[in-house]
Amino acid sequence: MPVDRTGNIAGIVLAAGTSTRMGENKLLFDLAGESVVHRAVRIATEGGLNPVIAVLGHEAGRVRRELEGLTCVVVENPDYANGVNSSLKTGIAAVPASAAAVVVMLADMPFVTAEMIASLIARYRTSSAPLVISDYDGVNAPPMLYDRVLFPELQTMEGEGCGRVVVRRHRQEAEVLAWPAAALTDLDVPDDYARVRSALTAG
Repeated sequence: MPVDRTGNIAGIVLAAGTSTRMGENKLLFDLAGESVVHRAVRIATEGGLNPVIAVLGHEAGRVRRELEGLTCVVVENPDYANGVNSSLKTGIAAVPASAAAVVVMLADMPFVTAEMIASLIARYRTSSAPLVISDYDGVNAPPMLYDRVLFPELQTMEGEGCGRVVVRRHRQEAEVLAWPAAALTDLDVPDDYARVRSALTAG
């Protein structure tokens, strides 16, 4: 394992999907005064990730406009229709050589916080693990931190869920951070959005 873990940690925000089950582009929905995608990229930046790479696909022009004013690198995945695996590979390819590791996030998980991101980074810097996993009451889901030594696996694995496959492969070597199950909430269908918007409005 690499000894020097003082380098910057990059972030990948996956924001290329078609929002099929929502019926319209959920990344543009308003949450407490900002769009879903703006919130995700802002949280990634505030959590200490640098650079933050936003991977766009569906309606990339509209989504890109939502990111104006934020410090991030925008890349487009022309193969976004082939699934999240292709967007992850697009993001990994854009991570600069200076980055020691990367945190992979989904844009539609609005209860992920900057503090969660910062905790993943802190655990990575004080361990020798190649992977820091988020655990939600027994469910492993993003954000996940991958050391650079795992990048080749992420880039060469085929099929959907390559990130999950890499997590399973290295699970015994990983550090694990536990989060409340409620933080696992994502935006898939209109009822999800109604619940999240209500929760955020209520504080």
